[in-house]
Amino acid sequence: MDKHEQLKYTPLQSFVESSFFTKLSERKLNEYKLDASTKLIGGFMTSPRQLNKFNDRPIINLDYSSFEPIGEDELTTFIPGLLHNVNTIEEFKQLDKLQLLRDWCSELKKGMAHGKVEETFHLLTFSDLKKYKFYYWLAFPTIHSQWNVVERSNNNEYELQIEASLGENTGSFFQILPESDEMVGIDKLTSATEGKFAYLDSCISPDGNPLIQLKNYLYLVATKGFQTITVYVYRNNGLSYTLKLVLDPSFDAEDEPKVTGWERSVLGKLGPKLADLGSLINPKQLADQAVDLNLKLMKWRVAPQLDLDTIKEQKVLLLGAGTLGSYVARVLMGWGVRNITFVDNGRVSYSNPVRQPLFAFKDCFSDSNQGAFKATRASESLKEIFPGVTSTGYNMEVPMIGHPVSAGSEESVKENYETLERLFVEHDVIFLLMDSRESRWLPTLMGVAHNKLVINAALGFDSYLIMRHSPLDMTERLGCYYCNDVVAPTDSLTDRTLDQMCTVTRPGGALMASSLAVELLVSILQHPQKQSAPAGSSTNFGEVPHQIRGFLHTFNQSKLSIPAYKHCSACSKGVVDLYKHEKWEFVKRCLNSTEYLERVCGLKQVQEEAERASEAMMEDMSYSDEDDF
Repeated sequence: MDKHEQLKYTPLQSFVESSFFTKLSERKLNEYKLDASTKLIGGFMTSPRQLNKFNDRPIINLDYSSFEPIGEDELTTFIPGLLHNVNTIEEFKQLDKLQLLRDWCSELKKGMAHGKVEETFHLLTFSDLKKYKFYYWLAFPTIHSQWNVVERSNNNEYELQIEASLGENTGSFFQILPESDEMVGIDKLTSATEGKFAYLDSCISPDGNPLIQLKNYLYLVATKGFQTITVYVYRNNGLSYTLKLVLDPSFDAEDEPKVTGWERSVLGKLGPKLADLGSLINPKQLADQAVDLNLKLMKWRVAPQLDLDTIKEQKVLLLGAGTLGSYVARVLMGWGVRNITFVDNGRVSYSNPVRQPLFAFKDCFSDSNQGAFKATRASESLKEIFPGVTSTGYNMEVPMIGHPVSAGSEESVKENYETLERLFVEHDVIFLLMDSRESRWLPTLMGVAHNKLVINAALGFDSYLIMRHSPLDMTERLGCYYCNDVVAPTDSLTDRTLDQMCTVTRPGGALMASSLAVELLVSILQHPQKQSAPAGSSTNFGEVPHQIRGFLHTFNQSKLSIPAYKHCSACSKGVVDLYKHEKWEFVKRCLNSTEYLERVCGLKQVQEEAERASEAMMEDMSYSDEDDF
């Protein structure tokens, strides 16, 4: 062998599993956010034992466990690493990669000054979370010092001694003391011109070149003044060997050394790699992650304290699967709500699809030339939009006050009542989105009785109302949908003309009302008192009003608040208590007689007192024939 041949090394290889990027995506979205500071990670270097063309050199493996390394075994060695995750692809491209290496090697040299050589890798990454593409480039910083091979021998007189000490010593490079042949760590390295060293080489490549990790140890040896050294290279496959090396005379420890370390591609070219997980991940899993992406990005900068988990966990019941129900469901899904239930007894008509986004033209005749049931079709549509949603539709009519229960219909009405009450118990939030006023009475009563968060949305021709109901135990209770009424709700559907039966509203009003209703829910859920939040109180996400009234004619919007009315036909304590005690029997009497309900809640007494007061006033204003004007 030419005594002046420069020592060559075997470069490290890396293999980054998809689970690493999945975990990086999760950490970036939920923990790191805009924080681009260096993060500690770890890799596991496999140590090959049998020589073949696929397994002759160590590979640094990174997977999901790299973020929380759990240890090593006899076949793997833990390698500490540093993650540098930048925020933009431009930054990833424009970073001075050579300067990065110099900076990292400068840190290496600081460690060498204290007798320590860090075997650390660096991973530069950019995570495109929207497209599930991950750009990355691994580096193992190394500092050059030119050593020439004077002699190479396939014998290693210290092989047995090195093997016997494997469990006692830590590290992979040791000095062999000249007098005692004792192996000591590099922290005890002293200056000299000649010396003997042992290196544990985890590479078994047939070319006999040691792993590139040796290069940093040899640089440290060179800075200590060594000129001629013997390195006893130990390999676990029995092919250990000995190298006699001489330092090139041009080496000067004061000079700025040459640094390298960026991993090359399989073609031997320098450049980053790309992991495109979009084609590997199950589409449903991709959709599930993508739904939450924009929401979690809110927490990066604009709303760091936003509680998304509470929103996501809500089980929401929508009473009404028409215009309001369709839009409310879409906005709820936009906020990450995964559990949505519909209740409606209508079928999709030809006028619906253009105003109700959960239905299409085919739904108007899909059921034996009839329109599909709105509730079941709406739930199916949600699953088509996002397979990760849990949605069910109930084709049933909500029992309505003012619509008497006949002997023939009592069984079915009672069944609907029992189903509705079960749904109230099973859900956290209830939206009242029906067409008629009287259909909201029983759900309003149930909401108070079961202490549920109830949000009411109603449309006029060019106006809308969004309001929240309050629980019975609230200190200053807020009024419900019926608290301004002095009469109990009655039948508003019988004997109506076509324009009175159909929802005649400006089309944009439904979108505005639906959006505001869901946004009100989100604000309520951010408040520590939830539905008991006082009117106008604030959270980290904004104000929590009691009700919002909008007027498209003037494009005005008002926030109002009214107190609960002690004689309210739906939420007064007397009505709620009687409902809790008698259940269906009480509801049936109310459905059959609004006058009965008015007597229970006290509205009848209020009406009678108002009538007497009116008569008294008229009597005071009357004049006798004897009055002289």
